[in-house]
Amino acid sequence: MSIDQIALEALRLPPRERAVLAASLWESIEDPYVLAADRSDDAAIALALVRDGELESGIVSPLSHAELMTRLRA
Repeated sequence: MSIDQIALEALRLPPRERAVLAASLWESIEDPYVLAADRSDDAAIALALVRDGELESGIVSPLSHAELMTRLRA
């Protein structure tokens, strides 16, 4: 079953069951990065400034949500 088929089926669930499924999936992900909530405000601002500088300088290019999802599914 593809991710698109799973998503279609999941969206047919009642809201409570979708919420339980979403929470279950989220908890199953082991994030290799520090969660934003674990950063101090100063660290979060410093990171945002670095990322903004990368965008401004052209080191990285922004992606639309649609493009990101296409790349993730590929």
